[in-house]
Amino acid sequence: MQSLDLSIVTPYSEMLAMGLWWTLIMFVTSSVVSLLAGIAFALIVLYAPKVVALPVRFMTWLLMGTPLLLQLYVIYYGLVQVGIDIPAPVAGIIGLSLHFAVYNADVIRAGVVSVDPGQIEGARSIGLSRGQTQCYVIVPQALRRTLAPLGNNLIVLLKDTSLVSMIGIAELVYSAQLAVSETYSPFEFYLTVAVIYYAANLVLEAGLHLLEKKVEMSR
Repeated sequence: MQSLDLSIVTPYSEMLAMGLWWTLIMFVTSSVVSLLAGIAFALIVLYAPKVVALPVRFMTWLLMGTPLLLQLYVIYYGLVQVGIDIPAPVAGIIGLSLHFAVYNADVIRAGVVSVDPGQIEGARSIGLSRGQTQCYVIVPQALRRTLAPLGNNLIVLLKDTSLVSMIGIAELVYSAQLAVSETYSPFEFYLTVAVIYYAANLVLEAGLHLLEKKVEMSR
């Protein structure tokens, strides 16, 4: 029986560090895009004409009802068959961003609906346009109220970046798989990757908790 030997990981630390770098790129970029797109989708569903809102509702239904991995396959492997060749990193960002944008949109929509209508009337009475009311009154309050569930979505997104390894992006899990293929020591590398993910989650949770406290203090 072979014993656990974590020293075998050391020669591959640079490879794992590069994988972590790609994981962070996927996470940060997808987080920003999914949040901005989520705000846009929520406002479209709430206020846009039906001819504009219905496609967004359909996309939401479709993305929520299918696995993220399948969506990544369709974007990267499927679209190339109709002449749309998207590089793997871009496909990964698009897939992650769209998948989590619809969940963020659902959370933000609920937050917008929860804003007191009296505040909207008050904003309009002092001369703010509809767009200004959305930007300065409704959206900030909705984001404040939905900070916790949006943070949970970010945590899930961080972990789901591992799925982009299936379309050839050399993120953390993919890098570990390459190391395993050379050393035939899966437990050491997968255990190391698990610890890295856990540490990243702890840092993210601490940052979100700090942000929530600052938002509460600013109210």
